[in-house]
Amino acid sequence: MVPNNFRYTKTHEWVQLAGDEALVGITDYAQNHLGDVVYIELPAVGAKLAAHQVMGNIESVKAVSEIYAPLAGEVAAVNEGLNNSPELVNQDPHGKGWIARFKAAGKAELEGLMNAVEYEKYLEGLDK
Repeated sequence: MVPNNFRYTKTHEWVQLAGDEALVGITDYAQNHLGDVVYIELPAVGAKLAAHQVMGNIESVKAVSEIYAPLAGEVAAVNEGLNNSPELVNQDPHGKGWIARFKAAGKAELEGLMNAVEYEKYLEGLDK
């Protein structure tokens, strides 16, 4: 499942632009490979992050992985619901399992991210 209206990173984060804000989460591919998510370390609201900077961690029954900011910006909000229900990332990674909302520093960075078709081709290369 790769929504067409999102942009993607090679580290399996997604971005959905809404006005001057960007919703960020991990992809269905990422949550599937992690397995059952048991904990998410969310970034701090107000934190200013550079693109590709670690913004938190996600822990599953299999591993702990870092979550990277897909673009530069300030964290405007985090999904507090993940504190009590981290499994939302498994159940709805592109919806209720979103991780943070950014005030994007610049929309130009979005152009450097993959669209859905490019991301699907990237995934095909990983599974070989």
